[in-house]
Amino acid sequence: MASTNDTPAKKSNKPKKDASQQQDQLLTYHGKPLVRCGNIIYYGKPEDKYVVTFRLEDQEPLGDLQISKRVIIELKTNEGKHSQLIRQAERSGLYKAFDIGMFWLEQALENG
Repeated sequence: MASTNDTPAKKSNKPKKDASQQQDQLLTYHGKPLVRCGNIIYYGKPEDKYVVTFRLEDQEPLGDLQISKRVIIELKTNEGKHSQLIRQAERSGLYKAFDIGMFWLEQALENG
């Protein structure tokens, strides 16, 4: 005889978050949001003219983490599907990549 579950499904009482609440919860660095999508980290404000992407390559395990040995940095125009590549470089490790990516973005935003 098959058993039936007579208990009702639990409903979440958590209020849904609107876009402004989600924007407030983004990880930021020096006032600019960091968003990770798969192996790509996007750095920069959506309304700015330029954005930097960090493509994480050659990952190796370190305990329960994945560490990227090689990172490709790209400075792009922030025009959605029509964005253009301005500069590209490769660095070993995220720290070195982030250092140059931040410099490129600040320089590009200052020079317009």
